[in-house]
Amino acid sequence: MIPALAGSVELLERALGHTRVSLASVDHDLLGRATPCREWHLDRLLGHMDDALDAFLEASRGSVRVTVPPVVGRVPVTVLRDKACALLGAWTQASTRDRVDAEVDIGGVSAPGSLLVASAALEITVHGWDVDQATGADHPLPDALAQALLPVAHDLVTAADRPTRFAPARPVSEGAGAAERLLAHLGRAPGDR
Repeated sequence: MIPALAGSVELLERALGHTRVSLASVDHDLLGRATPCREWHLDRLLGHMDDALDAFLEASRGSVRVTVPPVVGRVPVTVLRDKACALLGAWTQASTRDRVDAEVDIGGVSAPGSLLVASAALEITVHGWDVDQATGADHPLPDALAQALLPVAHDLVTAADRPTRFAPARPVSEGAGAAERLLAHLGRAPGDR
């Protein structure tokens, strides 16, 4: 279940806080390291994160142009941090300005802003975890954040997304915590690289 716009913005803030710490472990010497995203090295993942932040920021203005992603070069972590701050600020303003859910045009299709912000929170959190795996950082995904993102992940990532956008879901033990269940649903497991 996707929370209302204000709830999605709060979730985004938590996701950004978690991932900010993950990005602090990025060093130039690590950019060639493998990530849990098949065939992606850390530098390509950071480029993807940069492109996603641009799209989510564009959505805060009411529409997103659907274009072919640019060829991505190396993206400094400071650029990602600045865009993340701008993203949170833009959607915070949108949530206080629009007491109801703002609609966003995505290439001619209308979607609720709350859906896009919740998607951003999910994407940012999981790619922050991917960064941790690539850098070897010991920065676990908080169970409370994962618990809040689980319904979002189940609503957004379906069988139609596999295997193109996401790897097949992984099995989890019966006593698995929310972080392990979230990562497994998205085709990830600790130690992936």
